[in-house]
Amino acid sequence: MGMDVPRKGVARAKMIRRIVVGVLVVAGVIATSVALGRLKPAAPEVERGTAWIGTVKRGPMLREVRGLGTLVPEDVLWIPATTMGRIDKIHIRPGAPVKPETVLMEMSNPVLEQEMLDAEYQLKTAEAGYTDLKVKLESQRLTQEAEVARIQADHTQARMRAERDQELGKLGLKPDLEVRIQIATAEELANRHKIEQKRLEISGESVEAQLASQRVQMDQRRAQLELKKRQVDELKVRAGTEGVLQQLGNQATPLEVGQQVAPGTILAKVAQPWKLKAELKIAETQAKDILLSQIASIDTRNGIIAARVSRIDPAVQNGTVTVDVKLEGELPQGARPDLSVDGNIQLEKLDNVVYVERPVFGQAHSLVTLFKVEPDNKHASRVQVKLGRSSVNTIEIVEGLQPGDQVVLSDMSAWDAHNRIRLN
Repeated sequence: MGMDVPRKGVARAKMIRRIVVGVLVVAGVIATSVALGRLKPAAPEVERGTAWIGTVKRGPMLREVRGLGTLVPEDVLWIPATTMGRIDKIHIRPGAPVKPETVLMEMSNPVLEQEMLDAEYQLKTAEAGYTDLKVKLESQRLTQEAEVARIQADHTQARMRAERDQELGKLGLKPDLEVRIQIATAEELANRHKIEQKRLEISGESVEAQLASQRVQMDQRRAQLELKKRQVDELKVRAGTEGVLQQLGNQATPLEVGQQVAPGTILAKVAQPWKLKAELKIAETQAKDILLSQIASIDTRNGIIAARVSRIDPAVQNGTVTVDVKLEGELPQGARPDLSVDGNIQLEKLDNVVYVERPVFGQAHSLVTLFKVEPDNKHASRVQVKLGRSSVNTIEIVEGLQPGDQVVLSDMSAWDAHNRIRLN
């Protein structure tokens, strides 16, 4: 029976073979890892249809700012209550056209009506007093004139007798004493005539002064009566202008029949809907370049109206500046007060600048990174871009892009960790 003889060196050869294979496997793994580490990470895929891609251009760029606003009447008439009163009737409701003499409502005030009657009686009393005084003073003046006339006649007769006696005295037919007495009498009457004539002149001035004083009182009573009449007449509240009644009272407390109102209470608002302007709210950061008379356009959603800047509010409220824009074009159908509108104001026209449509997060004079489409049109790499002056829909490119470059303008914040993307 034969026996297996162990071959020397076989076990040792197997051991060596295993060691070599193990070393080769480890070396392969290490080499693969190094190779994989040197490979670029795969670019994430972005659906081209979801990305907003714009093309950089060179040429003129119109700088504009945009703001939301409303149409408001250029001229608004607020009608206040001039006196206290109670609303008895309301004839016109908001939305109705009105003329200047249209009566909107009627109020009553018994106290005011009584005061008007009292003022009327006081005027009549003053007029009667004036007439009575005028008659009395006229009578006194006539009496004074009669006295002046009588003394003048007496003086004339005395002077004539004195002249006669002087002639008779020269002929020796009249004693000298009687002549001198007659001359003295004539001179006395002459002096009395001058005095009475002066009194007549003074009395005339006195009459005019007394009548003027009475006329002043009468005019005061008449003015008071006119005031009361006007106040009573104003209890019939009129529109005062042609237009459309916008509201009665104010929005917080509308007026109702039977309500008591105090002087100064706003009773109505009348506006002219065919004379409108736009009040735009412009962001404070964008309003610094707005100037008066700049060209603007107002979008009413039913047409675009040409306009110009007419006023810039110096105050800032809630981060916005109110800019009034005067409408120059014809109002489209449906344009009315309080209508919401969009407004664009043209700041300046830039010639021969590099620009692109405004990216989602692109602010004027800032440094941003955008994905620029690579020549293969399949990938986009992140590039740093310096932005300049901005408009509503476009922005100037100062550095980082050239005309003809295509960049992704939509929100790419989801890929902030990647410098390269693939467009599918």
